[in-house]
Amino acid sequence: MHITLRQLEVFREVLKSRSTTQASLVLALSQSAVSAALADLEGQLGVQLFERVGKRLVVNEHGRLLYPRAVALLEQATEIEQLFREDNGALRVFASSTIGNYLLPGMMAKWRRDYPDLPLELSVGNSREVINAVADFRVDIGLIEGPCHMTDLISEPWLEDELVVFAAPEAEIFHHPITRESLSVAPWILREHGSGTREIVDYLLLSHLPQFRLALELGNSEAIKHAVRHGMGISCLSRRVIEEQLMVGTLQEVPLPLPKLKRTLYRIHHRQKHLSKALLRFMSYCTE
Repeated sequence: MHITLRQLEVFREVLKSRSTTQASLVLALSQSAVSAALADLEGQLGVQLFERVGKRLVVNEHGRLLYPRAVALLEQATEIEQLFREDNGALRVFASSTIGNYLLPGMMAKWRRDYPDLPLELSVGNSREVINAVADFRVDIGLIEGPCHMTDLISEPWLEDELVVFAAPEAEIFHHPITRESLSVAPWILREHGSGTREIVDYLLLSHLPQFRLALELGNSEAIKHAVRHGMGISCLSRRVIEEQLMVGTLQEVPLPLPKLKRTLYRIHHRQKHLSKALLRFMSYCTE
């Protein structure tokens, strides 16, 4: 059986007007096309839906049985068309932890004020997990803290970020001049391998030290902040992550004998991913 929405639409209009002529005017079809669609529908169902009384068509018991179901199907089809006309599909975003925990909440709040009913799914992990999810089409877009080298993905510079080295105010490192050598012997508390922050710290900072002493690897920036605050070592994170603690004095920035640590945050999507209007609209909100 291959009942079409057009046949049901013809049936509904014929029932309302009791005339194929009037239905053809409403549907902008020829009268013969309306009659053919109605005949095809009756043929597929194996019943007559109308009694032919002169030039009038009077709905019978079969037509009355079909009518509410036909109307329901047509209304659902209209809802589907409207859904995609307005591009209201759920967006799936995966962000690395610094971005997901410290940058996106404010951006999402601004977007949510303007689009309170549009669904959004946000996941947070490290940069490697974000890249894998985008590559597997498990999410629509990824936001990461370092460059992506996977050829199937398009990587676009998004925002600039500054990394800072910090310690507890009473930390040993502040008792002597801060040099590359003093940084080398200090106990470091770093993000895990696979983190965009760790990749940049390794490249921009630790590669310029004669050596470095790894005290802890932690997979969470909050855990690192607390470990440093309790005097367990020094670390390097985005200024955005520790700006409140720097302001109130529970953490203190370590001045570096090196250029400022700058990095670029990236937006990534699969090369074959269609960027919907809803996704482009959300991306326009993801600015500072």
